[in-house]
Amino acid sequence: MKTEKQMMLDRLADAARRGSVSRRSFMACATAAGVTATAATGLWTSSARAAPARGGTFRVGIHDNNSSDTHDPGTYLSIQHIFLAHTHRSYLTLVNTDQTLGPDIAAEWTSTPDATEWTFKLRDNVTFHSGKKMTADDVIASMNHHRGEDSTSAAKPQLADVVDIVKDDDYTVTFKMAAGNADLPWTLTDYHLCICPANDDGTIDWQSGDGTGPYKIVDGEFGIGFQLARHEDWHLDGAYFDAVEMIALGDPNARQTALVTGDVDAISAIDLKTMALLSRDPNLVIYNVPSGSAITMPMHTNVAPYDNVDVRNALKLAMDRQECIEKIFFGAATVGNDFHHSPALPYWPDDIPQREYDPDQAKALLKKAGAEGLSISISSTESIFSGAVDMAVLYAEQAKAAGIDIKVVREPNDGYYSDVWLKKPYCMVRWGARPTPDVMYTLAYKADAPWNESLWQNDRFNELLLIAKSELDNGLRAEMYREMAMLARDDGGTLIPLFPNFVYASRSNVKTGDGLAASWEMDGCRAASRWWFEG
Repeated sequence: MKTEKQMMLDRLADAARRGSVSRRSFMACATAAGVTATAATGLWTSSARAAPARGGTFRVGIHDNNSSDTHDPGTYLSIQHIFLAHTHRSYLTLVNTDQTLGPDIAAEWTSTPDATEWTFKLRDNVTFHSGKKMTADDVIASMNHHRGEDSTSAAKPQLADVVDIVKDDDYTVTFKMAAGNADLPWTLTDYHLCICPANDDGTIDWQSGDGTGPYKIVDGEFGIGFQLARHEDWHLDGAYFDAVEMIALGDPNARQTALVTGDVDAISAIDLKTMALLSRDPNLVIYNVPSGSAITMPMHTNVAPYDNVDVRNALKLAMDRQECIEKIFFGAATVGNDFHHSPALPYWPDDIPQREYDPDQAKALLKKAGAEGLSISISSTESIFSGAVDMAVLYAEQAKAAGIDIKVVREPNDGYYSDVWLKKPYCMVRWGARPTPDVMYTLAYKADAPWNESLWQNDRFNELLLIAKSELDNGLRAEMYREMAMLARDDGGTLIPLFPNFVYASRSNVKTGDGLAASWEMDGCRAASRWWFEG
């Protein structure tokens, strides 16, 4: 665990690399932290030497794209959406490259002792690409877009406990909560909750694509790609590239070929089967980042045969997770245990017994349920991750030992999340990492959540979710999250085989900082603003 002093020095060194701190200020801060003048000089020299160069067009191939996507933040879903959002729009808070919480549009925040009110002080130098100055009105309208009875936003559950958002002045807003919520600043990193310009009637102008992010949209079309240019008035450090070009490359072979030939500078996902081969190319850099991203296989618990808990658990027992990690992910993953909570998140319950591959027990459960000789279908597509269809086929082979016949349906890449997920009763999905258990459970397990992908209803789980959200005692909170994990594991409708690493790549002339955010692919989907070309 890094000390507070070391974390401060890391941030100071990162500022020197970005060229955002003078030598005098650097030396003053370092010596104030207890570093000798000699050591501070050495740290400055090693840090400043690597100051990022500005210039060039960053061309990035994105693996998950939908032509049906729009600029409405309430509908954000694909990696195309998420990468674009973090490139042309901004948030109140952000996840740093060391996985800590940091400021974006909000410069600082405080709460009442019971966490029922959170006050955010906004930066006064934030401007939209259109030239409009960003104020508290824009923040309130942007948050309210996801609130209220008429909202159809996927992020609506995240703000369900917000009673009101009050404008204290042009650059201060206060969130008033129905109950304490210690995670609110983390919640506001959710990729849906970006800031858009407010209209006079309190709605937001999402249609224009205007934003306050590091790059502004010049041209583009969902499902094909976007061209963006640097926003010179961006409020944070970074944005070293002159321009960014996002290119939709759903096919893994086409994506990797484009990288190898130099037609793109980076890609958001590689085919893990070729990871070892690509890593031997001196012109490429492979990034293999452990994360809280999850592969899920939700079963609609209100549809037969998945409405029977014994059938659900039989299907969970019928998968050999370790074989999937070895053969499909080539070791670049952590085993899952059928609750949506990874070791990368706080409150990890490491004492819960691991569910193992047990086809005999699966057979016994199917016999108990009167479902012997079970025959079902599961949908998958390569846009989920490279090898997703192969994993579904491997699962089908493993399940035969339990007497289960699984037909793998290969769905089209385009429109998978709009036409298959939440609609077909058994499918494969990839979730990005969320910062806390509460965020994940509220989004995907809460009874009335729009993204409750298994349609699971469990009164005790929902009761605990409500209590844990406002519990300030971390020990008690951990106990509640453990019980919730057990409920999801043994009663829930989602098989969670593993937590895959984020594995992406760039050309060797692309440089990054010392750390990479594990919240999303491509450095938390902020590669466009955090990376640079070698000078």
